[in-house]
Amino acid sequence: MRSPSLADVDSLELSELLETELTLDVELHEDTRIHPTAIVDPRAELDVGVEVGPYTVIGPNVRVGAHTRIGPHVLIERDTIIGAHCRIAKGAVLGTDPQDLKYRGEPTNLVVGDRTTIREFATLNRGTAARGTTSVGSNCLLMAYVHVAHDCAIGDHVILANAVNMGGHVIIDDWAAIGGMTAIHQFVRIGTHAFVGGASRVAKDVPPYVRAAGSPLELYGLNTVGLQRRGFPDDVRRELHRAYRLFFASSYNISQAMERARQELRPLPEIQIFLDFIARSERGV
Repeated sequence: MRSPSLADVDSLELSELLETELTLDVELHEDTRIHPTAIVDPRAELDVGVEVGPYTVIGPNVRVGAHTRIGPHVLIERDTIIGAHCRIAKGAVLGTDPQDLKYRGEPTNLVVGDRTTIREFATLNRGTAARGTTSVGSNCLLMAYVHVAHDCAIGDHVILANAVNMGGHVIIDDWAAIGGMTAIHQFVRIGTHAFVGGASRVAKDVPPYVRAAGSPLELYGLNTVGLQRRGFPDDVRRELHRAYRLFFASSYNISQAMERARQELRPLPEIQIFLDFIARSERGV
């Protein structure tokens, strides 16, 4: 029996599927291992040391970096770039069409950085014409049932706990951590080193370096534990605390707090990041 094309697979009966050589004629590098029940489109590129588990399907124009391990029953549909040393667990679905009624089949993609782990049944959609790309950075952990929607931009070292679900165009900056069962509204931005507690409803921007939780979302001071773990010096944390109090624990409105902050706070890089984020916020903080 000939090797099937991807178009053939859906029409095969289970008995035929099990008797068929499912790995298509894809060029393999040294130490690349593909389970005999996996389906790999010949237009996919698998780098050295890639492992593909049972019943996984890898579609056209997918590039997988060196030593990435892909578990069983994974679907990487198309037009997806995955970095080196990633781990993709059972049942994850990557590179599928965006869930957007405006999408009309435009060429878009999904990009995942190096050393990122994507756990069971997470779903990551490609972008739309608006941005073109959905991106996840390097050294991230996306736990089970996470949903990354079209055109989202996830930074490096981001942790998304179980069942974090986000709308389109969400931006999550480096080192942010989001608790499980949290829903994030489209176009929200979450700042660097921010922490959002579990089961929260995030409908507005979350500034850098802070803790937030709840439904509706409220701020609860600096992400002190996270900043300590990341080695932020005491004087930087103190200045960030002063900035937080000016904006969120005083009688000033945002414009007044911004004026006072620029006059009174030390011009540290972290302070500039904090102020710039608030000044550019489109959904409010």
